[in-house]
Amino acid sequence: MRDVEVAAAAARAAADVLVELRAGGLTGRPLGDAGDAAAQEAIAAVLAAHRPDDVVFSEEAADDRSRLGAGRVWIVDPLDGTREYGETDRSDFAVHVALWVRGGLGPAAVALPALGEVLVTDPAPAPPPALARPPRIAVSRTRPPAQAAAAATAVGGELVPLGSAGWKVTAVVRGEVDAYVHAGGMYQWDSAAPVAVALAAGLTALRLDGSPLRYNEPDSSLPDLLVCRPELTAGLLAAVRGPA
Repeated sequence: MRDVEVAAAAARAAADVLVELRAGGLTGRPLGDAGDAAAQEAIAAVLAAHRPDDVVFSEEAADDRSRLGAGRVWIVDPLDGTREYGETDRSDFAVHVALWVRGGLGPAAVALPALGEVLVTDPAPAPPPALARPPRIAVSRTRPPAQAAAAATAVGGELVPLGSAGWKVTAVVRGEVDAYVHAGGMYQWDSAAPVAVALAAGLTALRLDGSPLRYNEPDSSLPDLLVCRPELTAGLLAAVRGPA
């Protein structure tokens, strides 16, 4: 089984248990906590069966610092968007499974359980077509950053509040929005798999200062992110960086 197939199998296994659990009557925080645990167990089982020698770096497990010297590390968010998952009328949550290999991100999968979809790096999603409308910029439902408002002004766009980070990145991949601007904090597992899929689809994915996104770093935080259509990159970066 290829690495990308392992990633997809792990993401799909987590998605299946999340869908089943959500139908069981729990809601809110109890559902979110149960989903975190069940999805972690599902992913861990697939990786243990198919890649037992690899290190796993997951939001829902202790940080195994041996990852810093390892050549292969799975970066996992079993349930990205726990709050949205607990709100049973929402679909904007995801499952992230990415393989980091020395040098950067490799094969990855993002499951969108509410849609029954799994996006992978190979075969990569087709680049979204350009649309004759103002650019749409995804932002946090609860903490839209000031940089996003500046970005929207710069490109004549509009802000679109959405749920989890993975959902927002895949919304760019799927052409529902044209960019995602985030500032104010997140972690490596929040973006590794969706960024890998976005890059495979030919999109831009960078820090807000224009520097590369780096994963399997000692500090688990990765506080900001820009994912966008390539033709918007220069204008958005200039806006989010602010005055020189």
